[in-house]
Amino acid sequence: MALACPNGLDHPRLGLVISKKNVRRAVDRNRLKRLTRESIRLQQCSLPAVDIVLLARRGASELDKAMLHRQLFGMWRRLERDARKAMTS
Repeated sequence: MALACPNGLDHPRLGLVISKKNVRRAVDRNRLKRLTRESIRLQQCSLPAVDIVLLARRGASELDKAMLHRQLFGMWRRLERDARKAMTS
């Protein structure tokens, strides 16, 4: 799940909330953080200037790398589309 709000800068910023309650093992939490940072680094040129807080849900550690990238890519597309819609309104 991702929450976003405008930040007044010229680039997006990312905050991660990956609790031990939802993702048990430290190696899995670190893997999720690493893959999320990589994903946003690849997409940051197309993302609007917002602060993004990504909250990990239960079962997020069970996703394989390809599925996690697809989920994140879809989330970035929705964020970009919603930001464009908000700027035109």
